[in-house]
Amino acid sequence: MSDLDPGVRPDEKASPGSGPSLFGGARLVSAAEVVASVPVGTAVDALEAALRGGLDPEADAPRSRAVTAHGELLLMPSASGAWSGVKVLSSTPANPAGGLPLLQGMYLLFAGADQRPAALLDGTALTVLRTPALSALAVRHLAPGPADQPVLLTVFGTGPQARGHVAAVRAVREVAEVTLVGRDRRRLDALAAEVAAAGVPVRTLGAGDGDAAVAGADVVCCCTSAREPLFDGAMVRDDAVVVAMGSHHPDARETDDALVVRSAVVVESRASTLREGGDVVLPLAEGVLGAEEIVTLAEVVTGRAELPPTGPRLFKGTGMPWEDLVVAVEVHRALGRG
Repeated sequence: MSDLDPGVRPDEKASPGSGPSLFGGARLVSAAEVVASVPVGTAVDALEAALRGGLDPEADAPRSRAVTAHGELLLMPSASGAWSGVKVLSSTPANPAGGLPLLQGMYLLFAGADQRPAALLDGTALTVLRTPALSALAVRHLAPGPADQPVLLTVFGTGPQARGHVAAVRAVREVAEVTLVGRDRRRLDALAAEVAAAGVPVRTLGAGDGDAAVAGADVVCCCTSAREPLFDGAMVRDDAVVVAMGSHHPDARETDDALVVRSAVVVESRASTLREGGDVVLPLAEGVLGAEEIVTLAEVVTGRAELPPTGPRLFKGTGMPWEDLVVAVEVHRALGRG
């Protein structure tokens, strides 16, 4: 993996007034500070720069999972040059119904040859920033036309990732209208009000209207916990981009075989996708997709892979530790410069 260039020395201490310090001088970074320090467009650029600089997602350690009484505990380590870090998250399926986040946790960033603790960041905020940023990077390279060409965006889901994906796509493309699709009318209306307040035309559809939601869309983002396809892939336009990031289990999927058959399939990492990406694992097992047809986002970004000029493009993101490291270093850099 390449050495990330965060713009500050690995041993640089927090600036006075930039937040409380913990053991070893590590900075404690709140969720609000994560959000305020790094705009999503900056996170997109940082992820792209890392891939162009030679960072190889395939070298990441696998995400480990431990079953708990109420869900899972996830451990996600990564290292690059002078920097390393690990995110620890709890995943609690019952939480959203009670108004609590599905994912909660912290990220510990280490720096320098002595691997001293540099920062302890809110892991939930980091996840809500880095995942949409990666999806937006895929949209930047997979969607046809210039960045200022208006697109119609459809987002499935009403949670933090759905909200984050609206903002992230807007950071890389001009969005003419957003269509939100969800099951919970209260949450759907609340998110629609936020999008409208940002000055973007928005409409809402119920979960049963998935086919209609994708029929005219240029970009489709699937940000749900669904285990079955959300829409008929035959309804997706030939020049559309579909991002599927909600499923992280090999037996769950948000998209169907009809879409896979028509699409150029791009993944974050072959190894990670084969472990966790049901949107790709299941079509491979059924013989609908060949392993040789899959390309990685790094190959697309660096120009090592060319995609067919026609047909939909499907990006499957699983969420990997290298993203956390890149964006955590970017947050540390931003706060370090005060």
